[in-house]
Amino acid sequence: MNKLLSYILLAIIIIALVIGIDFWKEHQNNKLPGANEQYYKIVSLPIPDTLTFANELVPLNLFYVKESLDKELSVNTYWHSSTLQLIKRSHRWFPMIEEILKKNNVPDDFKYLAVIESGLKNVTSPAGAKGYWQLMKATAKEKGLEVDKDVDERYNVRKSTEAACQYLLHAHEKFGNWTLAAAAYNAGITGILRQMDRQKESSYYDLLLNDETARYIYRILAVKLIFENPESYGFYLEEKDYYQPIPTKTIEVKTSIDSWADFAAEQGISYKLLKNFNPWLRQKDLKNKKKKTYLIEIPEPPYNMTHVARN
Repeated sequence: MNKLLSYILLAIIIIALVIGIDFWKEHQNNKLPGANEQYYKIVSLPIPDTLTFANELVPLNLFYVKESLDKELSVNTYWHSSTLQLIKRSHRWFPMIEEILKKNNVPDDFKYLAVIESGLKNVTSPAGAKGYWQLMKATAKEKGLEVDKDVDERYNVRKSTEAACQYLLHAHEKFGNWTLAAAAYNAGITGILRQMDRQKESSYYDLLLNDETARYIYRILAVKLIFENPESYGFYLEEKDYYQPIPTKTIEVKTSIDSWADFAAEQGISYKLLKNFNPWLRQKDLKNKKKKTYLIEIPEPPYNMTHVARN
């Protein structure tokens, strides 16, 4: 009888060990990559007690402000693939954008406006806005950018950031408020002024606006929170994961160019690389009848490598 009990006890121990090992394996398989050791869970997201945009206090004590921010945090956090790519891409472009914002005395938080406008890519909106800062043609030309068949400087990150700064500074001068200036970047200065006059309100957070503009500031704030505290929102990246800035040299062009493909070959790069670093060049050639000076960026080694080695 004692032998039987011993066998039963041994069998229970073996079964318990097998179950325990299976549980441990499942636990290991369900861990998120990197340093995170939590199970993957859909959870409500942390909202800080206080928050600012461009050093202006966000009134989180208002229920609709807090709930609007909560919505945008959920959208951006749980759209994992998109937000992960944005975080990686930001390390390539933020240093340049931050430098230009600082030079123009525009608050650093406006770099997040570029993120929600374009995803830090040269995209075109259904309305025809283009580039990282989604500038319309008339606005771009008003702010000194060249926009024609051969050249569209809305696709030039450095120059379009300068133009965006000029717009934001003008809007801030009108409103005396950076939050309203940001809203005006979406709805237009006239559009915001019209609503303020109609509704007799002076705060963005008290205005009833169209859905896109009503979400606009909260989208910026959500991106700011995630980018500044990625691990708090489930994003675990190591330094090697980020896309780093790519060093380039500048070539002055003061004449017409018959073929950008030939020009690229002379610089030891492909036509694809030339257009990648100079997307504002819109044609295969450059007429340049006015003999303007253009600055062409050429990637430095090893970023100038192509599949086919060039002599």
